[in-house]
Amino acid sequence: MIKKLFREMLLTQVVSSMTVTVCMLIDSIMIGRFLGVDSVSAYGLATPLLLVFAAFGSLISAGVQVLCGKTMGRGDREGTNAGFTVSMTLGLGISLLGVVLVFLFLNPLTRMLGADPGSPVFTLTRDYIVGFILGAPAFLLALVMVPYMQFAGRRTRLVAAVGVMCVSDVVFDLLNVFVFHGGTLGMGLASTASYYVALVIGIGYFFRKDCMFRFRRRLFSAAVCRELFVYGFPTVVNQISLVLLIYCYNQMFLSLEGTVAVAAYSVVTTIGNICYCFGSGVGSVAMMLAAIFHAERDRSSIRELIRVMIRWAVVLDVAVTVICVAAARPLISLFLADSGSVTLIAVAGLRLFILSMIPSSINSALKSYYQGINLLGFAELISVLQNFVFAVASAFLLSRFLGISGVWLGYLCGETLTLLFISVFVFIKRRRFAVTADNYSLLDENFDAAPDRCFERTVQSVGEAAEVSRLLCDFCREKGMDARTSMLIGLCVEEMTVNIVEHGFTKDRLAHNIDVRLVVGDEDRVIRIRDNCTHFDPTKYLELHRTDDPAAHIGLRMVMGMVREANYVNSFGLNNLTLKI
Repeated sequence: MIKKLFREMLLTQVVSSMTVTVCMLIDSIMIGRFLGVDSVSAYGLATPLLLVFAAFGSLISAGVQVLCGKTMGRGDREGTNAGFTVSMTLGLGISLLGVVLVFLFLNPLTRMLGADPGSPVFTLTRDYIVGFILGAPAFLLALVMVPYMQFAGRRTRLVAAVGVMCVSDVVFDLLNVFVFHGGTLGMGLASTASYYVALVIGIGYFFRKDCMFRFRRRLFSAAVCRELFVYGFPTVVNQISLVLLIYCYNQMFLSLEGTVAVAAYSVVTTIGNICYCFGSGVGSVAMMLAAIFHAERDRSSIRELIRVMIRWAVVLDVAVTVICVAAARPLISLFLADSGSVTLIAVAGLRLFILSMIPSSINSALKSYYQGINLLGFAELISVLQNFVFAVASAFLLSRFLGISGVWLGYLCGETLTLLFISVFVFIKRRRFAVTADNYSLLDENFDAAPDRCFERTVQSVGEAAEVSRLLCDFCREKGMDARTSMLIGLCVEEMTVNIVEHGFTKDRLAHNIDVRLVVGDEDRVIRIRDNCTHFDPTKYLELHRTDDPAAHIGLRMVMGMVREANYVNSFGLNNLTLKI
């Protein structure tokens, strides 16, 4: 089930990761094709400020992925709604404060970004910032909403919002170029308008009656704010590191080849940001699933998650690398209309830069996984080394010998050194050299129940449900339980899985399966039943269908009568029922 779930979530997450990047890509293409090299340089100089705003959205979004992943893994609905309330409030508040501050300090910020006050680039940079920053509330709220829509399994709406946003941005940019002649200010405003269009489409889900999440003012608390920031802070460190990296690279390119090299770097990083979305999509899915599996203390699912995420990271970026190396010139020509030396620098730079994609995606996937399982300090250290220290140091040293090519190769060297650092850390921590999912998981030996205390099977038919029930009875007897308890646990699982097969599998023509897991602890016997059928909450169903008929829903009532505690949560479109015997 994990392989299928990861695959289903990945496309949506890659697309949603492009929420900010796609508009920046479209602006870069339009600016390069219609507004000239000075405007491209202005766009490149403005990028670090845009990334700072995106960093706050990413902080809250990552905090949501970890915090709500854990509360949903525990079946804590109030905790999930508290996270929703706090994150939406913070997203709106921070974005509005940011807009005010940018307008108050607009000229100093523009100078700080490297634009000379006496040059045309200064005015162009300032204008683009003004136009783009008005969309800050929309793109911050969009970033916050993405994980919630993933948790709810609303992937079609997510893809639709991003698709409409892209089309809107192209239309608005063309209107700006050919009708309004608004320059870089108009380009920024076009992005702003497209973000609000996407926000309107996405936010509609949260006003539906069947929305999983509820805004409750009484649940807003400083404790939840602090928890959200703690879980999301590694992402801020990552974004700040990227801002510093781009600033340092801009200065190195300026010193080597001037604004021509900065314009080429702006184009390459814009293409690179789209390529990075594949790796960040893998990382985001890994973070959400890791948070849930870690809360469930499910070692086997975590091991499978690591294998799947690394496989997808490599497969996707092998394809991306091959395409970009082969099609470097056509890709650059989308942004630059025969701009001589700028085009030559950009084409050579893209071919060198793109070689870093494969190790970059592996590093990002591992870093996101570690963030999801609460190894926050390690995730922060990886971010600083990956996106600043190793990359900048490598570029600086290589540029002494290879010139501008050495700066481009700094990315590849930085990512390779980061992957080496992670591996060395893992080998030292685990005290064994082994490139395995279990080694890289960095889970304590006592993280979950011993393998011989855990029963796991998959059910795909009524016959398999009966067989799993029989095997479960035998397993319970082997663990020292009496015959009655063993039989009741087997009946409980058989009743629930047969109901799911008979009523859930028949709702559509899709392939379905049920994962059954029993963990035998010292005091509790915990059963988890997970399926990928339509949404069904058995705990609420009995409340809504109360009757005096003793025969009505007898199987479900029998199961609920056996258990000390029953928790249900629907996450990523999966039904998750946890029963404590």
